[in-house]
Amino acid sequence: MKRRRPNRSRPEVSAARSEPGEQGQAAHIPVLVDAVLAALMPRDDAVYVDATFGSGGYSMALLGAARCRVFGIDRDPDAVRRGRELAEHLGGRLTIIEGRFGEMVRLLPPATVGPIAGITFDLGVSSEQLDAPERGFSFRFDGPLDMRMSCEGPSASDLIGSLSERQLTELIHEFGEERFAGRVARAITAAQHRQPIRRTIELAEIVRAAVPKSEPGRDPATRTFQAFRIAVNDELVELDRGLLAAEQLLMRGGRLAVVSFHSLEDRRVKRFLRKRSEGAPHTSRHAPDPLPSSAPSFKLLGRRAVRPDAAEIARNPRARAARLRAAERSAAPAWPQCCAGPCPHGSEQRA
Repeated sequence: MKRRRPNRSRPEVSAARSEPGEQGQAAHIPVLVDAVLAALMPRDDAVYVDATFGSGGYSMALLGAARCRVFGIDRDPDAVRRGRELAEHLGGRLTIIEGRFGEMVRLLPPATVGPIAGITFDLGVSSEQLDAPERGFSFRFDGPLDMRMSCEGPSASDLIGSLSERQLTELIHEFGEERFAGRVARAITAAQHRQPIRRTIELAEIVRAAVPKSEPGRDPATRTFQAFRIAVNDELVELDRGLLAAEQLLMRGGRLAVVSFHSLEDRRVKRFLRKRSEGAPHTSRHAPDPLPSSAPSFKLLGRRAVRPDAAEIARNPRARAARLRAAERSAAPAWPQCCAGPCPHGSEQRA
């Protein structure tokens, strides 16, 4: 199939994903879009998956770069609605599917989709979610303390009300990497005993009063909000499932491109791709149930993560923390799902 150069004259829908702190809103711009296109190498008549559709930035970039077909997946009903409205004008080249990207194997049956040449992930929360006070993702607005991407299940307010101080400390430390997690948890627990915490601004003010100092340009509430968002949406386990699904679905020579925004995500992606590109070591003959070794299922496209340059960060401050890792699928079969890599059967979420 003939490859085409990206068509920069096509309008692009945005898909920026990162909390901007107190610096104000940024335009909805796809993060590292040129690097993602370079990694995926879109070509005519191929099938691609935008596993985190959001507002469609990567989908539109792919459709503008080649005469291809794109399947966009999102669990947010607002994103699904916007995507389907957009798809009506694209002649069947864009299909929107509502669901979690960890369920891609079920959502994208090969009999109807065909060989998948590329999958991209833009992890975290979308600009539309951050900028909508009623969704409760951002500490910049007063809104209900919700944070649910799918608008289903327990909210962040429900989670706070169900956890002990010790559990809150562990959650904020693990998912927010907040070194003052104990102080924050004590303050939240004390406030919750006086009155249930229902609003984003309430939580933000509690955290700001508890954290003695923060990084320049970063709101003290950033890490705690990140922790609750990850826990509410089970984001890290969902990422594990998504990576395993991509390994199963990509055709030989297919490309995977993952954009992350914080170290918890990036470490998981890095570890998964490194293991899959090196192959599983042979187990000891003394092991009671030795597992068979697995051939490398991916080839890394660069050993280091790609980061935005100064010009992109100036255009889009939300890109400053972005990191892209990419790999190409080999001919080897997918590894056993609980062998030497992320396993979808164990959640790290605090109950």
